[in-house]
Amino acid sequence: MMRYLSFLGIHTGPALANHLWQSTAFLAAVWLLTLALRRNEARVRYWLWLAASVKFLLPFSLLTGLGRLLPGPRYLEVQAPAPVASAIEIASRPFSGFISASPVASTPHAARLIDPALPWVPTILAVVWVCGAAIVSLMWYLRWRQVAAARHRATPVEQGRELNILRRLESTTRATVRVALLRSQETTEPGIVGIFRPALLWPQMLSERLQDEHIEAILAHELSHARRHDNLAAALHMVVEAVFWFHPAVWWMESRMLDERERACDEAVICSAARPEIYAESLLMTCRFCVESPSLCAAGVTGADLRSRVARILSGTGVQRLSAHRKLLLGTAALLALAVPLAFGLLHPAQTAPAAAPAKSPLSGPAPGTMDPAAAKVPDFAVASIKPDKSGTNMVRIMFGPDGFTANNVPVKLLIRQAFNVNDDQIAGEPAWASSSYFDVDAKVDSADVPAMKNLTLDQRRQMIRSLLEDRFALKTHEETKELPVYVLVIAKGGLKMKEAKPGDTYPSGLKGPDGQHGGAGMMMFDASGQITAQGVLVSNLTRLLSQQTGRTVIDKTGLTGKYDFSLQLPPMKGMMPAPPAPGSGSAAGGDDSGDDAGPSIFTALQEQLGLKLESQKAPLPLIVIDHIEQPSAN
Repeated sequence: MMRYLSFLGIHTGPALANHLWQSTAFLAAVWLLTLALRRNEARVRYWLWLAASVKFLLPFSLLTGLGRLLPGPRYLEVQAPAPVASAIEIASRPFSGFISASPVASTPHAARLIDPALPWVPTILAVVWVCGAAIVSLMWYLRWRQVAAARHRATPVEQGRELNILRRLESTTRATVRVALLRSQETTEPGIVGIFRPALLWPQMLSERLQDEHIEAILAHELSHARRHDNLAAALHMVVEAVFWFHPAVWWMESRMLDERERACDEAVICSAARPEIYAESLLMTCRFCVESPSLCAAGVTGADLRSRVARILSGTGVQRLSAHRKLLLGTAALLALAVPLAFGLLHPAQTAPAAAPAKSPLSGPAPGTMDPAAAKVPDFAVASIKPDKSGTNMVRIMFGPDGFTANNVPVKLLIRQAFNVNDDQIAGEPAWASSSYFDVDAKVDSADVPAMKNLTLDQRRQMIRSLLEDRFALKTHEETKELPVYVLVIAKGGLKMKEAKPGDTYPSGLKGPDGQHGGAGMMMFDASGQITAQGVLVSNLTRLLSQQTGRTVIDKTGLTGKYDFSLQLPPMKGMMPAPPAPGSGSAAGGDDSGDDAGPSIFTALQEQLGLKLESQKAPLPLIVIDHIEQPSAN
């Protein structure tokens, strides 16, 4: 579970940070708009704050993804990103480089400091978030239960002056929703409860203390809440607070929304020809005899700063209507909020160009099974002989010849590793016999395909091995991505001790292959005693061998691009199958596995003899999962 949470945190952390940044920036823009409209109608500012709240539930990437679905110029050849598009991408995803700070991409010293603690970070953060969300949700639930219980204890009003006034106000304002009137014996203030079937809780004590004009002013205020669907908006913001409880801005938004909500209802009541002094007196009398509603989604009359509200009501200061310039400002802001992400998704060439290469982890190496789509058709094997190996030795040989493919004394897992260009730890689901049973393979192409064999790429040769496995072993696989422990090969502090290859000096009288002939560049000999001798090999050949020896994928981070000669004494292999080089470069292993346990560890040997070092890290790697495989069919 910890490893899963660590993987989830590393890959979702940047997306969450980007979403929080975008939502906070959107909130700041809304705040500036409300300042510009502070002398205008409160309902406009309220809807702006509500839009900022809803933005926390709608990531920028949703609109960008929608833009990519729209018809547009998908296959334009772009030499470099447009400056505007690049600026938008940087601004919208400032934390996209978060992964580069992970142990995989950091310095070796930093990796050692961060790596042990990293798996705990997502776990701790997840537990803290769940606890906070649960507490906030429980708080809102308990308050909602108080309101629901008060509604349950209330009795419907069938007649009376309060009901008559309510129905008259509904008729005057042409309300589309009929509000039920419930008489309550509670001391809670009058309020609209319910979202889809609103009802007005009316305290009985107010009827005994207020005159008709006071009752009418309070009922007009509550009807304004019902017409505006304020309870639904409040419920949406409660969800935002439960999910993003750790963000201070969402709690600040609650106070701003409550203040503007009550001001908007006050303005609606005054505009309906109610006398300001009577309305102010009604609010004060309600506060004198009643207590405030416990829930944000039970809209009452006493919310926000009552003193400033009464002062505004009695001052008689009129509300300025939106001018044409301010309407244009609001329209432009709304258009930009929707159009910019849509246009970015529609026009961003990096995501839509058909020739774009898929994203690849810097540690994962070549994607297994990738091929050049423009390559020529890969020949098929015309005949293939697969027999159990009976040599009784540890001799291993894998190579492509001019007319086909030959493998001696190899387990099927090694063939799968070669076919998909992965290491042992990147293969899952194989049966035990795939590692313990050894086979000799001799596959030939048709004579007409022999000329094509000379020009095959490594990927094409791997495809031929995959076809052979699918045909004779009934192999079926699928690919996943999984975070796995890896070793990163770097140059040790003392510096590199390998020497770069000089073909004229070593190859003519150098190593001999299993056929007794002298080998050339790319030859690497190893035996069960752990002695490795290499001539003119790339570091990638060494990493394949180290991957097999350590049981983990080894990733080359040395930066060495040349070919090297070296001799390396590793611990005895004790029956462990060494990793051969890529198909096509000859390789042989000889001897038995009877050596003793003497010799340095692989980590010490690399550092002392070659000046290289293995460092433990983690990285997401492609994983080949075997869905089905059978023993080879008869020849």
